[in-house]
Amino acid sequence: MDETRLNGEDAIRIFDALSQGTRFETYRLLLRYVPYGLPAGDIARLLAVPHNTMSTHLALLERANLVTARRDGRSIIYAASLVPAAPILGRLMGEMGFTLTARHGTLQSAFPQVRPAAANDRVYNVLLVCSGNSARSVIAEALLNREGRGRFRAYSAGSRPKSKPHPMALNLLASLGYDTAHLSSKSWDGFARPNAPEMDFVITTCDAAAGEICPAFPGHPLQAHWGLPDPLSVKGTEAEQKAALLSTYRRLAGRVSAFVNLPFEQLDLASLKERISKIGRMEGATDLTLSGQAA
Repeated sequence: MDETRLNGEDAIRIFDALSQGTRFETYRLLLRYVPYGLPAGDIARLLAVPHNTMSTHLALLERANLVTARRDGRSIIYAASLVPAAPILGRLMGEMGFTLTARHGTLQSAFPQVRPAAANDRVYNVLLVCSGNSARSVIAEALLNREGRGRFRAYSAGSRPKSKPHPMALNLLASLGYDTAHLSSKSWDGFARPNAPEMDFVITTCDAAAGEICPAFPGHPLQAHWGLPDPLSVKGTEAEQKAALLSTYRRLAGRVSAFVNLPFEQLDLASLKERISKIGRMEGATDLTLSGQAA
């Protein structure tokens, strides 16, 4: 789309495409994966949307020139395009005295690719913690192990673990294509033993665990807090409880997708800690997380 030819119809088409919740979340997710893009199946799984429904939304976004696509084997890879949206948003903001800078060369990819294999990159160990290790931290572990694409090795544990993960959490993950056979509830004390894998990051996903004195983990890992409300505390019908878990999954998926795309090699320790803490303050964060007192 030529910036000089922008008109009201262009703007209406773009805003119409983004006015629906799933399409907006899809575009926001794909912005985190510029320029590599994601397979359609991965987008559907991360947003917990049925594949046929996601195909319809992706087609609408593609017609609005907000995403580009190409086939890679059996998969279709979608990537976000900033070229159509940035000039329109820039003009609107310019009328209000603001400036929007679009780095077209850095963020735009004519041929979206899957993120390349990371065989030679450093592998980061990440421990996800919540008090019971039955839902939030287990979901985060499954997400990070899959979305990390070999660059991250995720574990989960609890300060006061349950005997096993909650069945509804396991059922949700299984329904989205995750292998749940290896998921278990366990104490974080096991990761403080001399023979335990050395962690690079320890991230708490509930306020209760963030308020407890954690063990002395080997290696002095960077710690952050991504506090979310406990979906298992929701009372009501089974449908309402499942909806709470699904909401938690989506919020954790957003955080994990932002985390795996951080430029780890380019950030010093202080900057990295701030970026990871900022991820924790995304939509749905608890008041403790937003206050920064748990960091």
